[in-house]
This record gives sequence, C-alpha cells and structure tokens, in this order.
Amino acid sequence: MTDIKSPQLLYLKGALMLLTGILASVLLIAQNPSLQSIALLMIAIWGFCRAYYFAFYVIEHYIDPGYRFAGLTDFLRYLLGKRESGCQRQKKHSSRFAPGLVETSRDGESETGLERANP
Repeated sequence: MTDIKSPQLLYLKGALMLLTGILASVLLIAQNPSLQSIALLMIAIWGFCRAYYFAFYVIEHYIDPGYRFAGLTDFLRYLLGKRESGCQRQKKHSSRFAPGLVETSRDGESETGLERANP
C-alpha cells in the first residue's frame, strides 16, 4: 500500500481520527458520567499524546535524526535494536518547509542540514 499524498485525503483522515476520538470519549463518559472518569480519560489521552510525540518527534529530531519511522511497529523494532529491518536511514528527502532544498543526513553522525536540490 502506498502513502497518501493528497492533502484533501490527509485532512479527511485527520478529521475522521478526531471524530473517532470524540465519539469514543463521549460514549465512555455517557456510560459512567463522573468527574473521576472524565479526569482519568483526560490523563490517558494526554499520556498517549506525549508518548506518540516522543516516539515520532523526539527520537527523529533529538536522539537519532537519521531514522524515519513509518508507524508504531517500526518504533518498536527501533527500540528492540532491529534498526535496519524496519526503519530506514534516509540519505536525502525533500524538505517540506523549504521547497527547492533537500534535507541531508551525514553517515555516522547526528547532524542534518539543508542543501540546494540538483535540478
């Protein structure tokens, strides 16, 4: 299966994930409407968001900039030391933030930068 590249489909996917989370939260609170349930649900959501942020942002930007993860399975492989099987070291990929530039990763170092893309 290929990656979704259409911005409209990506926004739709994000909206559907948000709707799913809201619906599940409302149903849980409706089933047990107490302040304790609401507080525990909020803490659980916050904790999972922070863990997701760690898995995909902190690892890639602060700990090991050369690795890009495709999902939680790749992150688990990374943690278990099977880096090469599930995760890919990217030499160059297009920068989302600077059109016409590519991000580069130096082998054996934790250094990344931007260079002009060759036409």
